[in-house]
Amino acid sequence: MKFTKVHGTGNDFIFVDNREEKIPAEKMGEIAHKLCQRRLSVGADGMMFLDAHEGDDADVDMHFFNADGSEGEMCGNGARCVCRFACERGFCDNGEPRIMTAAGLVTGKKLDDVRYRVRLNDITVRKNNVYTEFEGHRYLCDYMEMGDPGLPHVVVELPGLSGMDKEELRPLGVYLRNFFPKGANVNFFELAEDGHVELLTYERGVEDFTLACGTGSGCTVSHLVALGRAKPEGTSVHVPGGWLEVAVEGGKYSPSHDIYLAGPTEIAYEGETKI
Repeated sequence: MKFTKVHGTGNDFIFVDNREEKIPAEKMGEIAHKLCQRRLSVGADGMMFLDAHEGDDADVDMHFFNADGSEGEMCGNGARCVCRFACERGFCDNGEPRIMTAAGLVTGKKLDDVRYRVRLNDITVRKNNVYTEFEGHRYLCDYMEMGDPGLPHVVVELPGLSGMDKEELRPLGVYLRNFFPKGANVNFFELAEDGHVELLTYERGVEDFTLACGTGSGCTVSHLVALGRAKPEGTSVHVPGGWLEVAVEGGKYSPSHDIYLAGPTEIAYEGETKI
């Protein structure tokens, strides 16, 4: 099976052009779990099987699987990388790929040779001011789901995050990941004095901190914009893998708005493996 290794700000994926490979849907999760294991195989945060979409409402179908083999609803950085792959591999020819995901349609745009922007799925569920206690400390959480079915995220403000050891946060990340009924991607954030967001995400399905999370960045900035604490026209998000840009259309204090995620993509290498 031929594959392509790609990443967006360190959030890395294995892509398969399923127009050629024709992997059946019932085998995808098993293959993803096998190949995403680091040190034992190719290694990645997730895997995507890409098919030409049947119909006029999209260009490419994105079948996304987490590293543990579970099917994911959507992936923001993955969708940006799919945009580049779609433009370079002939899924679309106008620089504005339309991607059908399990959570709904995601539209993209080529900004330059490596930078791509996507409009993320709408936030369909919001539960603000959820309190929980862990190891004697009380935490204020804001829960939201993006798309339908919803990709679950929780955002937690941690002043001083940039100076913390992520390993010290791991137990809290695991606890919050399991605290919500569907599980959740846990986004720890700090709002810096210059207005940018420091973000560290413990991802469900990867079961670890990742170098970047696009949907987590979108949810976090959306949360801050709704509170009037971030600029809707564009907020920079610093993740361990680099920088992302999130813009929100709808204005501050608005609970519902369009969320755009932009950042770099890289095609690392191509390979072939037995499955």
